[in-house]
Amino acid sequence: MYLEKIHSPEELRRLPPEELPAVAAEIRELILATVSENGGHLASNLGAVELILALHYCFDTPRDRLLFDVGHQAYTHKILTGRREFFRSLRRCGGCAGFPASWESAEYDVGASGHAGTAISTALGISAANALAKSSARAVAVVGDGSLNCGISLEGLNNARRDGSNLVVVLNDNKMSISENVGGLAYYLNRLVIGPRYNRLKTAAKRMLMTLPRHETIHRFIRRLEDVIKSLILPGVVFEELGFRYIGPINGHSLPDLLRTFRQVREFEGPVLVHVVTEKGHGCEFAVRSPERYHGVSGFDRATGELRGGKKMTFSRAFGDAMLELASRYDDLVAITAAMASGTGLEPFSRAYPRRFYDAGIAEEHAVTFAAGLAAAGLRPVCAIYSTFLQRALDCIYHDVVLPQLPVIFAIDRAGAVEDGPTHHGIYDLGFLRAMPGLVILAPRCEAELLPMLEYARSLASPVAIRYPRGGTQEAPECPVAPLETGHAEILREGSGPVLWAMGPECRTALDAAALLEQEHALDCTVVNARFLAPFDRELARKLAPGRLVVSIEDHVVIGGLGSALDEAIAGLPCAGRLTFGWPAGKPVPHGAVADLRRAAKLTARDIASQVAEFVLHV
Repeated sequence: MYLEKIHSPEELRRLPPEELPAVAAEIRELILATVSENGGHLASNLGAVELILALHYCFDTPRDRLLFDVGHQAYTHKILTGRREFFRSLRRCGGCAGFPASWESAEYDVGASGHAGTAISTALGISAANALAKSSARAVAVVGDGSLNCGISLEGLNNARRDGSNLVVVLNDNKMSISENVGGLAYYLNRLVIGPRYNRLKTAAKRMLMTLPRHETIHRFIRRLEDVIKSLILPGVVFEELGFRYIGPINGHSLPDLLRTFRQVREFEGPVLVHVVTEKGHGCEFAVRSPERYHGVSGFDRATGELRGGKKMTFSRAFGDAMLELASRYDDLVAITAAMASGTGLEPFSRAYPRRFYDAGIAEEHAVTFAAGLAAAGLRPVCAIYSTFLQRALDCIYHDVVLPQLPVIFAIDRAGAVEDGPTHHGIYDLGFLRAMPGLVILAPRCEAELLPMLEYARSLASPVAIRYPRGGTQEAPECPVAPLETGHAEILREGSGPVLWAMGPECRTALDAAALLEQEHALDCTVVNARFLAPFDRELARKLAPGRLVVSIEDHVVIGGLGSALDEAIAGLPCAGRLTFGWPAGKPVPHGAVADLRRAAKLTARDIASQVAEFVLHV
C-alpha cells in the first residue's frame, strides 16, 4: 500500500515516477470506497486523480500554492496532503469537508473552494504577492472547463498579463461542468484538440531559426509568420492573446505526459495555461457512462453502481413537473438555469421544450439579467438557481429585475441547510431578498404547493421568488393547498396557547412540536404557515401576538428571515415572549447530514417543544 507511506507531497516526490500509476490506482479505490458509503462528488474526482497527483509531484507544494475551481474535484489533493485517514469521514459531521477548506488545512488549502470562478483571481493575487516579495513560488489554479465561462474567471484571465508572472492555470477539460457545457467558449475548447500540431510546429520552427543569422528584419518577419501560422492552426488563439503561454491539449490520464509537461512549465516565465483533457468518471465504468448522474451522489452500491435514495418525490422534481404542466398551458413560459438543468429538475423541460429552455452555464449574473431581457420582451421567464449561487447575482436581481419591476420568477432551490456545508448552505438568501422593494417571496410547505405558487407568480406583473429546500417532505401527495392571496398566511392549527409561525417545510416541524406540547404539557398551540415572507402577513401576526408566546421556526439563519419579519410586525405589542428557532448567525454552519446538523443546533420538533414548554411553564 503506497498511500500508507505518503503523509505529505514531499513523501510522494520521493517515489520514482514508474510507481505513480500504482498510487493513482490506490487513490481511485479509496475515493470509490469512501463516496459509496458517505456520498460526495464522484465522477469529477475520478477524472482528476492523475492530474492532481502529477501537480503535487512536480510542483513544490505547499510552497507553490495549489488552488481548485471548483473544489469538488480536490479529493486526491486531500488524500495526498496528510488527510488520508481523515478523508474516510468525508461529509460527516466533524469529519472531512467535501471541498478544500482553510480551517481544515491552512497549509494546503486556500480559502473555501466551493463556488466556481474564484481560483484564477485568487491565484493571481498570490502570484502578484510573490512577485512583490521577489519569490519564485508558483500559484497553480486548477480550473474546470465548465467554470471557465464564469465571469470572475474571465476577469482573472484578463488581468493575468500584468500580474501573473508566476501564475499557472491548469484547464481541466472534461467537456462537462455538472451538465454538458454550453456556449461559445465550450465550442472553442472542443476545437483546441488540434493544439499539439501547433506546439510541435512551433518547436520545430524554433530549432530551424536557431541556424539563421540574428537580424532584426528577419525576426520581424518570423514574428509575423508565427501569428499567421497560429491563426491558421490554432482557432482564435484566445489564451495567447490574453498573455498566456498555451500548452496542450495534454492527455490528463497519461502520467508521463503530465510529468514531462509540468516539469517544463516550472521553468517558464509569465502566465502559463496548460490545457489538460480528462474523462469524467475515469476508471469507473458506470461513472464514465453517466457522469452527470454520478456527479454528486448520496452513496451507491459498489458492484452495480445503483444509487441510494431511489426516485422519491422531491421539491426539485415537483418543480420540474409543475414547469411541464404550466408550459403546456402557457406558450410564453420559458426556463433558465445556470448549469443546473438536472439539479433543479429542469431536464425533462429541456427535452420537451428545447427552444424555450436556456442554460447560461456557470454564470448566475448573466442568467438573471438574461431573464430580465426575456421578461422585457414579453415572455415569462422562470430562473431556477440554487440559493447559495443566487447570492452571486445580488446586484443583478436588484438593478435589472426589481428596479424595473420585470415579471421574472426566481425558483430558488436548495434553500436551507445541505450536506455540503458552509459554501453551499442556502440559509442567507432572505437577508437580502426581503430588502428588495416590490419582490414577492413565497415558501411552499410541501411539494403540492409548488404548482399553485408558480401559477400565482405567473399571474403577477412583478418579480417573484419561490424558495424551497433540497429533498422532499413527509407530507402526503394530496397535501391540501389553500388558495393563495397576496401577503396572507395560512393557519394550519388553531389553539389558545403559544403561536408557532413556520416557513416552508418547517410547518411539519411546527405541527409535530405542537402535537408534543399538547400531549406532554397540555399546551394548545396555534400553527401558522407564513407562505409569504414578503409581503409578510403583519395583520395576522399582530392579531395573534398579544398575551401569547410567539415562536418562529425556519430553515434560515435567525437574522433576516421569518424571525426578523415577525419581530418587525409585532414590535411594541404586549406578547408573552418570543422564541426564534433557526440556524445560528454568529458562525458558519458546518457540513454533515442535515438531520445531524439539526440535532446539534436543537432544531428538531422535540427540541423546540422542550424549549417552548420550559419557557411557558417557568416564566
